[in-house]
Amino acid sequence: MSETDELLTLYWKDGCLYILDQRLLPHRVEYMACTACSEVVEAISEMAVRGAPAIGITAAFGMALAAREALGKNNDQGQMHSYLARASKQLFQSRPTAVNLSWALERIDKWLSENEGLTAQETAEGLLVEAEKIFSEDLENNRLIGVNGAALIPDKAAVLTHCNAGALATGGYGTALGVVRAAIGEGKEVHVFIDETRPLLQGSRLTAFEMLHENIPATLITDNCAGYLIKQGKIDLIIVGADRIAGNGDTANKIGTYPLAVMAAYHHIPFYVAAPLSTIDLSLPSGDEIVIEERKPEEVTRFGNQDVAPEDINVYNPAFDVTPAGLINAIITEKGVVYSPDQEKLYKLFAKV
Repeated sequence: MSETDELLTLYWKDGCLYILDQRLLPHRVEYMACTACSEVVEAISEMAVRGAPAIGITAAFGMALAAREALGKNNDQGQMHSYLARASKQLFQSRPTAVNLSWALERIDKWLSENEGLTAQETAEGLLVEAEKIFSEDLENNRLIGVNGAALIPDKAAVLTHCNAGALATGGYGTALGVVRAAIGEGKEVHVFIDETRPLLQGSRLTAFEMLHENIPATLITDNCAGYLIKQGKIDLIIVGADRIAGNGDTANKIGTYPLAVMAAYHHIPFYVAAPLSTIDLSLPSGDEIVIEERKPEEVTRFGNQDVAPEDINVYNPAFDVTPAGLINAIITEKGVVYSPDQEKLYKLFAKV
């Protein structure tokens, strides 16, 4: 498979992980060729790849690359496990908020624990197979999320979305935008209003790119236009993705999500979150325990290569905010829709798995 066959978030070919460099979109479609785990760490931390599910998949392939690196240095199984432990730690530290990252690394660690008797060569081969499974399962889960959520979108709906929760944020198809795709697939007319999503413009650069690529009707708006549209009655519902969902349903998503939920509640329109079970972190009792990543001031003080703020101004740049579960009408997962989410309902959802 080559980058010209289909627009993919990432793919594996001939011992190399190719990652679509989303920092260059929408102007250029270029793939980073990663042959070392350190390159994967950089791709995640610098947001060449982003979106919680996509980060998790990328980390799994990063571990497969680390195993190949270790194999090239030494065929000793003990040495390989030490090398993989260091690689896992580096990957874990690359982005703190997206729980799919730690989920994928824990799944890889579980596989290693269950297969300790393999040779170093067999371990390297097995980790690649496990990464590919995580990739294919994510795509299937996203399609199920779409099927489960499509019923929540009425015909001729105007849907507001924030950040990018589409194919570019996942292994393919998307979570929030996957629901939109599924509704359109059922024959419904849907128009997507896209928040630009400052400061890195994932809405205007990525979601708008996806909508045009798939001929889905869409309109780009500034972040501070959303409330005006909602007040005018021009938005029927809001649907977003998630980077981490606490055990009680509190949801961390791109900064700017929380005020949208507040406005939705005030104006009595539904606010939905679409995410796979791997994004739900039952170990955290509430959103207060979610670690919020703070990013570089330059993302705020510069626009492209142009300074747009005084050089010495203080900057606060959290990448995410947390929306309380009480403001969320439903969380849409591959295992079903959880209405008015709370701890009891989310635990029951996992009990079905």
